[in-house]
Amino acid sequence: MKRRIVIIGFAALLVAAGAIGTVFAGNDNFTAHLTGAGENPDVETLATGQAVLMVDNEGGRASWRLLVSNIEDVTQSHIHCGSPSVNGPVVVFLFGLDATPDDHNGVLSSGTFTDANVIDRPDSAACPGGISNFDDLMEKIASGEAYVNVHTSANQGGEIRGPLR
Repeated sequence: MKRRIVIIGFAALLVAAGAIGTVFAGNDNFTAHLTGAGENPDVETLATGQAVLMVDNEGGRASWRLLVSNIEDVTQSHIHCGSPSVNGPVVVFLFGLDATPDDHNGVLSSGTFTDANVIDRPDSAACPGGISNFDDLMEKIASGEAYVNVHTSANQGGEIRGPLR
């Protein structure tokens, strides 16, 4: 009798594990470590940051959390299309538009974006193939063709930056 219970219990565990795998099959996590050395051209700064992106591909949304330290007068932050060696176009706002410059240590921003928040970008040298929707952006991120940067009053082109991986 004990052997039958163990086998049934193990079979139930396998079924449950399969169901859990199915639920999470469409999810990905990406991070970017942001530094001045990641900018193009390099920026000499003590500022650093970390972006964490949790993607629900099946739900067509991504949640993010952006942490920064030793940074002053932050004006904007974005996900850009482009490889680490190019300055590509903005495709998603993470902080800004109407932001007042902010001296910050800790969580700069967090939230969720969907297809409605992705800025359509045509094919270009900086963004080969372009981006027209959420799925295109996820493909760029998965292939190393997207990065996060944080802009400041002193470094309007970006003070810290890192590729999403």
